[in-house]
Amino acid sequence: MSYSSPLLSRAGAAEHQGATFIDAAGVAWHYGDPLVEQRAAHNGTAIVDRSQRRVIAVAGPDAGEFLNNLLSQKLDTVPQGFSAGALDFDIKGHILHQMDLTLHEGTFYLDVPAGQFESLLDYLTKMIFWSKVTVKEADLALLTLLGSQKNSGLPIPASAVYTREVDWQGVPRTDIAVPRASLVDAVSELEEAGGRLVGLMAYTAERVRAREPELAADLDNKAIAHEVPQWIARGQSPAFVHLEKGCYRGQETVARVENLGRSPRVLVLLNLDGSAPSLPAIGDPVELGTRQVGRVGTIVHDFEWGPIALALVKRSALSNPQLHIGDVAASLDPDSVPSDEGPKAGRAAVDRLRGR
Repeated sequence: MSYSSPLLSRAGAAEHQGATFIDAAGVAWHYGDPLVEQRAAHNGTAIVDRSQRRVIAVAGPDAGEFLNNLLSQKLDTVPQGFSAGALDFDIKGHILHQMDLTLHEGTFYLDVPAGQFESLLDYLTKMIFWSKVTVKEADLALLTLLGSQKNSGLPIPASAVYTREVDWQGVPRTDIAVPRASLVDAVSELEEAGGRLVGLMAYTAERVRAREPELAADLDNKAIAHEVPQWIARGQSPAFVHLEKGCYRGQETVARVENLGRSPRVLVLLNLDGSAPSLPAIGDPVELGTRQVGRVGTIVHDFEWGPIALALVKRSALSNPQLHIGDVAASLDPDSVPSDEGPKAGRAAVDRLRGR
């Protein structure tokens, strides 16, 4: 049975039109004025209904160790309130599942796009063996606040089960999980305090600005973690992939790329020609001249920048900012090009052994 948010009954609510790989089914894409709605995230606080996502609760005395052995995030010793992203790989290091997670009162809550829920729940359930854990769906709905939530004094709804401040490269973001039965009341509380309900299009534009991919839309079945540079934990941010933890499926690929080389592709931000009669579709090839150098992912209109997109592009094409997707010119955002990480420790060791 397909999901339909109760907030779709609001005046002006419109779902995403047409098929899309973006996790958008069942919630409002906008409420009548999407570009103005996005502006609310920059001059106030925008409230986004992301209740199409589904939540898995993993609890029990072995929950942290259980998840630590399966996912890319270090979770065996994290404190209450810990929040981060995490990935699940296949044996070759290709990404199978992408999730946000929070530890609250001894339970790990993993929220994923609707299309990934069943397969992740099935995988976790099959991996329990003798671990003292329970794995089940949590009947929670996700709301996201974008903007100056802390400074505006906007209160957290009384029904909130947990909240998390998300460390990403966009406007300040707070995720709030509430019981599904309390979704409408929670939004009303936030609106009464000065927030504005906006559609998923506004969130998607901010997600693209933040270069935060959504697996089904922006990556493919060959994607590896290092193709999204900010997913690799460096410094204080836990990111999605912890580089100093025990073995998990797919870790060999992560370690090899980290220590010996670089990913062949990288996720970048593209500015598209707004005068084009039509925009590309997710999965269309990104080209340099007559040569295909990547694939385009999420495409969305931004209230300031016009049409923008995420794309997986070969590193060999990053020195040329002018690309195209069919007849649509695409300009590479220089700020999205990753900086050189310098010599790799593993490569240097190999060179020493070879006497170079």
